[in-house]
Amino acid sequence: MCGRYAITLPPEAVRAFFGFAETPNFPPRYNIAPTQPIPVVFAEPRSAGRRRHFRLMRWGFLPGFAKDPQTFPLLVNARAETLAMRASFRAALTRRRCLIIADGFYQWRQGGARGAPKRPYLVRPVDRGLMGFAGLYETYCDPTGGEIDTALIITTAANTLMSRLHGRMPAILEREDFAAWLDVDGVDADAAVRLLRPATDSKLELIEIGPAVNRAAYDDESLQRAVGEPIRAGVG
Repeated sequence: MCGRYAITLPPEAVRAFFGFAETPNFPPRYNIAPTQPIPVVFAEPRSAGRRRHFRLMRWGFLPGFAKDPQTFPLLVNARAETLAMRASFRAALTRRRCLIIADGFYQWRQGGARGAPKRPYLVRPVDRGLMGFAGLYETYCDPTGGEIDTALIITTAANTLMSRLHGRMPAILEREDFAAWLDVDGVDADAAVRLLRPATDSKLELIEIGPAVNRAAYDDESLQRAVGEPIRAGVG
């Protein structure tokens, strides 16, 4: 699963990588948690996924049939393998696919000794660049007519590197697949799901970090206090 992630690169770099029209200005965020607003990229209809837009949405997907957002389960992740089977996600998979902007995410590894605390790791691209997580979004309308844009991150089976920490990981799309994933008019749900696969091991690295990631005040200074050297494919 993916329960915490980060966006730390400058807004202009984010805009250039994802190619959206807006020019938002936002500070680095090192500890993004569920229910917070997250930056999402989606495409205009009939643009083949190429005319893209930026919007903040709540991290926590609400399908249209949810009656009470306060009691409906918090959906922050969805499994790629079962998207098409779940009533909550079928419509969004067909018509509302998106990219979740990130440049790192966190995963915890069980300590070696019984009862030892889990150890947090930062997972990031080896080139320190950006990632586009596959996502789905939905605009939820409450009984009073209010609207809220909501989104989730799709997960897939872990690659060999990530399996050291967990059996799942975000579905990180190749940049050349962004347009196809966003093209809900020309690329059907079955073809879109085939784009969801584990990232290549050599593109990511794992860095053990301090436990401050569990606190809201997790910032750049804390991030730099890494416990060990990066773990990469074929190393460690």
